Amino acid sequence: MAIKNIIFDLGGVVLNLDQQKTIRAFKKLGAELDQLNENSSLFTDFETGKIDANFFVDTLHTHLKGTASKEAIIHAWNSMLLELPSERVELIKTLKKDYQLILLSNTNSIHIDAVYQEHGKEVFENLFSKIFLSHEIGLRKPSVECYKHVLAAAEIKGEESIFIDDMPENIKGAGLAGIHTIWAKTPVDIWFLEELNKLQVVLAIN
Repeated sequence: MAIKNIIFDLGGVVLNLDQQKTIRAFKKLGAELDQLNENSSLFTDFETGKIDANFFVDTLHTHLKGTASKEAIIHAWNSMLLELPSERVELIKTLKKDYQLILLSNTNSIHIDAVYQEHGKEVFENLFSKIFLSHEIGLRKPSVECYKHVLAAAEIKGEESIFIDDMPENIKGAGLAGIHTIWAKTPVDIWFLEELNKLQVVLAIN
């Protein structure tokens, strides 16, 4: 069966990302994010829209005992967000003539607002026919329900779709939902076109 749809992750695939920058930034403010994540559902709740940006920032502000301003907390939170290379945008754009392109991201309102402000919301709306953000749909990768929601809402079939992500656990979840997958060990580049062609050949043979 031919591939008709490509579902892209955002950070680490389309947008350059360095989560360690945020971890280091919060460490300077006096917070260990890994430890906080282990002992709290704060980050998951924020990424699934159960809490809003004000509650998220207020909670971190309280955790830091008011030693950091809310502006500093937001700046530290956004420090992981890096470049959106124009050549990557152009490469992805070339796929639009043959595939429906969809975006699926585990994100939150602070991050996506910063990304849209820096790079332009219209850039993403022009690239992707549909955009699914975890904090808006109330589901996050790697849950199978998240992928099934995307398939149903986009009215597409898993066997006609490819999902690309930089996290192995997210790749596994998509596979369990019946979607073909490509693991992005590095952000999208020419290598992705080569992997896409290989997969197309394998599917054609089968």
